[in-house]
Amino acid sequence: MSTNRTLLVSVYLNEADKWEHRPLDLEILKFLFDSGCAGGTVLRGLAGYTKGGGIVTTSLVDVGSKLPVVVQFVERSTKVDEVMPTLRRMAGMRLITVQEVQVIAPEGLP
Repeated sequence: MSTNRTLLVSVYLNEADKWEHRPLDLEILKFLFDSGCAGGTVLRGLAGYTKGGGIVTTSLVDVGSKLPVVVQFVERSTKVDEVMPTLRRMAGMRLITVQEVQVIAPEGLP
């Protein structure tokens, strides 16, 4: 991604995913913070499914819940290029999407 476009990166996980015995979504946020990314958000889904599994919902009480979570961050393409190798390693076989976005900043912000 050679130009310095603004990108939205989404990493699709579930609550049960781990990185070194800790919740993967929080470990990705920590990595993004430590890497100097502007910000990141974890969104928790009410229901979801993947190609290899059935539908999981909040109404199914399950101790090892596998509800969907999505980690998202908006960043310049140069920073995305920098963090992507580690992000891909952390996410393993999970889906990562990248979309070009237009950022509308409030007045007074760069």
